[in-house]
Amino acid sequence: MWRRLWQWMSGWDVTVTRPLGLLLLLLVCCLGFIALSDEVAEGETQQLDERMLLALRNPEDPAQPRGPWWLRRTAEDVTALGGVPVLTLATLAVCGFLLLVRRYRTLLLVLGATLGGTGLNVLLKQFFARPRPSVVPHLTEVVSQSFPSGHAMLSATVYLTLGALLAQLAERKRLKVYVLTVALLLSFLVGLTRVYLGVHYPTDVLGGWVAGLAWALLMAVCARTLRRRSPALRAEARRPVE
Repeated sequence: MWRRLWQWMSGWDVTVTRPLGLLLLLLVCCLGFIALSDEVAEGETQQLDERMLLALRNPEDPAQPRGPWWLRRTAEDVTALGGVPVLTLATLAVCGFLLLVRRYRTLLLVLGATLGGTGLNVLLKQFFARPRPSVVPHLTEVVSQSFPSGHAMLSATVYLTLGALLAQLAERKRLKVYVLTVALLLSFLVGLTRVYLGVHYPTDVLGGWVAGLAWALLMAVCARTLRRRSPALRAEARRPVE
Protein backbone atom coordinates (compact mmCIF):
# COMPACT_ATOMS: atom_id res chain seq x y z
CA MET A 1 0.00 0.00 0.00
CA TRP A 2 2.77 2.45 0.96
CA ARG A 3 4.59 1.73 -2.30
CA ARG A 4 1.47 2.56 -4.30
CA LEU A 5 0.94 5.72 -2.29
CA TRP A 6 4.52 6.81 -2.92
CA GLN A 7 4.19 6.09 -6.66
CA TRP A 8 0.99 8.11 -6.76
CA MET A 9 2.53 11.07 -4.92
CA SER A 10 5.75 10.97 -6.90
CA GLY A 11 3.70 11.20 -10.08
CA TRP A 12 2.17 14.53 -9.10
CA ASP A 13 3.01 17.50 -11.23
CA VAL A 14 4.72 20.18 -9.12
CA THR A 15 3.11 22.92 -11.19
CA VAL A 16 -0.26 21.58 -10.04
CA THR A 17 0.48 20.76 -6.41
CA ARG A 18 2.11 24.11 -5.64
CA PRO A 19 -0.99 26.18 -6.53
CA LEU A 20 -3.13 23.65 -4.67
CA GLY A 21 -0.93 24.08 -1.61
CA LEU A 22 -1.29 27.87 -1.82
CA LEU A 23 -5.06 27.58 -2.11
CA LEU A 24 -5.22 25.19 0.83
CA LEU A 25 -3.14 27.52 3.01
CA LEU A 26 -5.28 30.44 1.88
CA LEU A 27 -8.42 28.56 2.89
CA VAL A 28 -6.94 27.76 6.31
CA CYS A 29 -6.07 31.43 6.86
CA CYS A 30 -9.55 32.60 5.85
CA LEU A 31 -11.26 30.08 8.13
CA GLY A 32 -8.88 30.95 10.96
CA PHE A 33 -9.60 34.66 10.59
CA ILE A 34 -13.35 34.07 10.53
CA ALA A 35 -13.16 31.95 13.70
CA LEU A 36 -10.94 34.48 15.48
CA SER A 37 -13.03 37.49 14.49
CA ASP A 38 -16.17 35.73 15.68
CA GLU A 39 -14.61 35.15 19.10
CA VAL A 40 -13.43 38.76 19.26
CA ALA A 41 -16.83 40.15 18.24
CA GLU A 42 -18.54 38.12 20.96
CA GLY A 43 -16.04 39.28 23.59
CA GLU A 44 -14.79 35.79 24.31
CA THR A 45 -11.13 36.86 24.12
CA GLN A 46 -11.43 40.14 26.04
CA GLN A 47 -10.43 38.84 29.46
CA LEU A 48 -7.40 36.95 28.16
CA ASP A 49 -6.36 39.93 26.03
CA GLU A 50 -6.44 42.27 29.02
CA ARG A 51 -4.51 39.85 31.23
CA MET A 52 -1.76 39.57 28.64
CA LEU A 53 -1.47 43.34 28.33
CA LEU A 54 -1.30 43.76 32.10
CA ALA A 55 1.37 41.05 32.30
CA LEU A 56 3.64 43.26 30.21
CA ARG A 57 3.35 46.23 32.61
CA ASN A 58 4.66 47.06 36.06
CA PRO A 59 1.93 46.04 38.54
CA GLU A 60 2.58 49.17 40.62
CA ASP A 61 2.52 51.50 37.61
CA PRO A 62 0.73 50.24 34.46
CA ALA A 63 2.23 53.12 32.50
CA GLN A 64 5.67 51.50 32.85
CA PRO A 65 6.37 48.47 30.63
CA ARG A 66 8.39 45.56 31.92
CA GLY A 67 12.01 45.22 30.85
CA PRO A 68 15.04 47.54 30.67
CA TRP A 69 14.67 51.17 29.58
CA TRP A 70 16.06 50.50 26.11
CA LEU A 71 13.41 47.89 25.31
CA ARG A 72 10.70 50.53 25.01
CA ARG A 73 12.88 52.64 22.71
CA THR A 74 13.62 49.59 20.59
CA ALA A 75 9.91 48.70 20.39
CA GLU A 76 9.10 52.23 19.24
CA ASP A 77 11.73 52.02 16.50
CA VAL A 78 10.71 48.53 15.34
CA THR A 79 7.00 49.34 15.31
CA ALA A 80 7.68 52.11 12.81
CA LEU A 81 8.64 49.41 10.28
CA GLY A 82 4.94 48.55 10.07
CA GLY A 83 3.76 52.14 9.77
CA VAL A 84 2.35 53.67 6.61
CA PRO A 85 5.32 56.03 5.99
CA VAL A 86 7.97 53.27 6.11
CA LEU A 87 5.88 50.79 4.13
CA THR A 88 5.11 53.46 1.54
CA LEU A 89 8.80 54.31 1.15
CA ALA A 90 9.73 50.63 0.84
CA THR A 91 7.03 50.06 -1.79
CA LEU A 92 8.03 53.16 -3.76
CA ALA A 93 11.68 52.11 -3.68
CA VAL A 94 10.81 48.69 -5.11
CA CYS A 95 8.50 50.25 -7.70
CA GLY A 96 11.32 52.56 -8.78
CA PHE A 97 13.58 49.55 -9.19
CA LEU A 98 10.93 47.77 -11.28
CA LEU A 99 10.59 50.85 -13.48
CA LEU A 100 14.33 50.97 -14.05
CA VAL A 101 14.47 47.31 -15.11
CA ARG A 102 11.28 47.76 -17.19
CA ARG A 103 9.16 45.19 -15.38
CA TYR A 104 5.97 47.18 -15.75
CA ARG A 105 3.53 44.30 -15.32
CA THR A 106 5.24 43.18 -12.13
CA LEU A 107 5.05 46.78 -10.94
CA LEU A 108 1.27 46.75 -11.38
CA LEU A 109 1.04 43.52 -9.39
CA VAL A 110 3.02 45.03 -6.52
CA LEU A 111 0.88 48.17 -6.47
CA GLY A 112 -2.31 46.13 -6.63
CA ALA A 113 -1.21 43.93 -3.72
CA THR A 114 -0.13 46.80 -1.44
CA LEU A 115 -2.99 49.19 -2.19
CA GLY A 116 -5.53 46.38 -2.06
CA GLY A 117 -4.21 45.19 1.30
CA THR A 118 -4.40 48.72 2.68
CA GLY A 119 -7.99 49.13 1.52
CA LEU A 120 -8.96 45.76 2.96
CA ASN A 121 -7.50 46.66 6.36
CA VAL A 122 -9.48 49.91 6.44
CA LEU A 123 -12.69 48.05 5.62
CA LEU A 124 -12.07 45.39 8.27
CA LYS A 125 -11.34 48.00 10.93
CA GLN A 126 -14.55 49.88 10.14
CA PHE A 127 -16.58 46.68 10.06
CA PHE A 128 -15.45 45.35 13.45
CA ALA A 129 -14.96 48.80 15.03
CA ARG A 130 -13.20 47.38 18.07
CA PRO A 131 -12.02 50.07 20.51
CA ARG A 132 -8.35 50.32 21.40
CA PRO A 133 -7.18 48.79 24.69
CA SER A 134 -8.01 50.94 27.71
CA VAL A 135 -6.69 48.64 30.43
CA VAL A 136 -3.16 50.08 30.06
CA PRO A 137 -1.89 53.50 28.88
CA HIS A 138 -0.78 53.68 25.26
CA LEU A 139 2.94 54.21 24.75
CA THR A 140 2.51 55.59 21.23
CA GLU A 141 -0.12 57.61 19.38
CA VAL A 142 -2.98 55.79 17.59
CA VAL A 143 -6.01 57.07 15.69
CA SER A 144 -7.84 54.14 14.08
CA GLN A 145 -9.82 51.16 15.34
CA SER A 146 -8.15 48.15 16.90
CA PHE A 147 -9.09 44.94 15.02
CA PRO A 148 -7.26 43.78 13.01
CA SER A 149 -3.92 45.45 13.66
CA GLY A 150 -2.98 47.57 10.67
CA HIS A 151 0.73 47.40 11.44
CA ALA A 152 0.64 43.60 11.65
CA MET A 153 -1.55 43.14 8.58
CA LEU A 154 0.15 45.67 6.32
CA SER A 155 3.66 44.63 7.28
CA ALA A 156 2.74 41.02 6.46
CA THR A 157 1.15 42.09 3.18
CA VAL A 158 3.91 44.41 2.01
CA TYR A 159 6.97 42.54 3.24
CA LEU A 160 5.70 39.16 2.04
CA THR A 161 4.77 40.62 -1.35
CA LEU A 162 8.16 42.28 -1.75
CA GLY A 163 9.89 39.21 -0.34
CA ALA A 164 8.16 36.98 -2.87
CA LEU A 165 9.27 39.36 -5.61
CA LEU A 166 12.90 39.27 -4.47
CA ALA A 167 12.69 35.49 -4.12
CA GLN A 168 11.80 35.28 -7.81
CA LEU A 169 15.00 37.12 -8.66
CA ALA A 170 17.12 34.77 -6.53
CA GLU A 171 18.31 31.57 -8.20
CA ARG A 172 19.39 29.57 -5.15
CA LYS A 173 16.77 28.00 -2.93
CA ARG A 174 18.50 29.05 0.29
CA LEU A 175 18.39 32.67 -0.85
CA LYS A 176 14.66 32.39 -1.49
CA VAL A 177 14.14 30.89 1.96
CA TYR A 178 16.25 33.63 3.53
CA VAL A 179 14.29 36.46 1.89
CA LEU A 180 10.90 35.05 2.86
CA THR A 181 12.11 34.31 6.39
CA VAL A 182 13.23 37.92 6.83
CA ALA A 183 9.84 39.12 5.56
CA LEU A 184 8.02 36.91 8.07
CA LEU A 185 10.35 37.93 10.89
CA LEU A 186 9.80 41.64 10.25
CA SER A 187 6.04 41.22 10.38
CA PHE A 188 6.31 39.11 13.53
CA LEU A 189 8.45 41.68 15.35
CA VAL A 190 6.22 44.56 14.32
CA GLY A 191 3.17 42.75 15.69
CA LEU A 192 4.87 42.04 19.01
CA THR A 193 5.73 45.70 19.48
CA ARG A 194 2.08 46.70 19.07
CA VAL A 195 1.14 44.55 22.05
CA TYR A 196 4.15 45.67 24.09
CA LEU A 197 3.28 49.33 23.50
CA GLY A 198 -0.29 48.67 24.64
CA VAL A 199 -2.03 49.91 21.49
CA HIS A 200 -3.35 46.51 20.40
CA TYR A 201 -4.73 43.39 22.03
CA PRO A 202 -2.88 40.17 21.18
CA THR A 203 -5.89 38.99 19.16
CA ASP A 204 -5.73 42.20 17.11
CA VAL A 205 -2.19 41.35 16.10
CA LEU A 206 -3.00 37.70 15.47
CA GLY A 207 -5.90 38.74 13.27
CA GLY A 208 -3.64 41.15 11.39
CA TRP A 209 -1.04 38.46 10.78
CA VAL A 210 -3.62 35.97 9.51
CA ALA A 211 -5.40 38.53 7.32
CA GLY A 212 -2.11 39.82 5.91
CA LEU A 213 -0.88 36.32 5.13
CA ALA A 214 -4.22 35.47 3.50
CA TRP A 215 -4.04 38.56 1.31
CA ALA A 216 -0.43 37.87 0.33
CA LEU A 217 -1.37 34.28 -0.57
CA LEU A 218 -4.32 35.49 -2.62
CA MET A 219 -2.05 37.85 -4.51
CA ALA A 220 0.42 35.01 -5.08
CA VAL A 221 -2.34 32.83 -6.52
CA CYS A 222 -3.52 35.69 -8.74
CA ALA A 223 0.03 36.38 -9.92
CA ARG A 224 0.57 32.71 -10.82
CA THR A 225 -2.71 32.63 -12.70
CA LEU A 226 -1.90 35.80 -14.63
CA ARG A 227 1.61 34.55 -15.37
CA ARG A 228 0.19 31.31 -16.73
CA ARG A 229 -2.21 33.14 -19.02
CA SER A 230 0.08 35.99 -20.07
CA PRO A 231 3.13 35.14 -22.21
CA ALA A 232 4.36 38.71 -21.80
CA LEU A 233 4.30 38.44 -18.00
CA ARG A 234 6.12 35.10 -18.12
CA ALA A 235 8.77 36.55 -20.39
CA GLU A 236 9.15 39.55 -18.10
CA ALA A 237 9.61 37.33 -15.04
CA ARG A 238 12.26 35.22 -16.77
CA ARG A 239 14.19 38.17 -18.19
CA PRO A 240 17.46 38.71 -16.29
CA VAL A 241 17.94 41.97 -14.44
CA GLU A 242 20.31 44.22 -16.32
